[in-house]
Amino acid sequence: MKFTLNIIDWQAKAPGLSNATEWQQWSQRGQAIDPTLPLGALSELPMMTARRLSSGSKLAVDCGLAMLRRHQIDAVLYTSRHGELERNYRILHALATEQPLSPTDFALSVHNSSVGNLTIAAKKPITSASLSAGKDTFQQGLCEVICLLQAGYQKVLMVDFDGQLPTFYHPHIAPQMPTWPYAVALVFEAGSSLRCSTQKSEATGEPTLPQSLLFLQHYLNDCSAFTLPGERVEWQWSRA
Repeated sequence: MKFTLNIIDWQAKAPGLSNATEWQQWSQRGQAIDPTLPLGALSELPMMTARRLSSGSKLAVDCGLAMLRRHQIDAVLYTSRHGELERNYRILHALATEQPLSPTDFALSVHNSSVGNLTIAAKKPITSASLSAGKDTFQQGLCEVICLLQAGYQKVLMVDFDGQLPTFYHPHIAPQMPTWPYAVALVFEAGSSLRCSTQKSEATGEPTLPQSLLFLQHYLNDCSAFTLPGERVEWQWSRA
């Protein structure tokens, strides 16, 4: 597989990192993200909406609203490996302990609730979709972005995110897998400034960062070429 595209804007949030300067410094120093640091303040999301959303969705919708304010976006794609796992765990726990279910948790437990809340908060009936693909969620999302661009959409917003993974699951996942909330928003258009191709590889262990944050780290460092590990392939990136 081969494809090309251009990035025209970005925004990201994670513990201790919110503005462009902080992210640039993080990418240059190659530091790990400290999950004990506070999340940056939400700048776009209405307070009443924020109260209803899970940790990752708050960041994802806030970043998405910022991009919609700054650009004329034609289509939106939200990608998340774990989706609304926080809410689903609460629902399962309530069922297991014979407690009443939260109507809010039930209503917002579906995978596309974040992108739905984005369009509601923005009051824009925009083409939108939601996607999950395990370790390759970010890269498979980009394949969907390419399809949207080829279908005629001029500017496509993609937001990759995950929320706080409940402690219950920690013994069952790789110890280096991130369990903290983050969101990475990227605005794409057709072009050839960034090129991606795949090469078969053996399955590797869990990386210390999600694909989107690994991508952002290399992108902000202006790396001429870099590789992102995937489930069955390596995603090889280069700049024109």
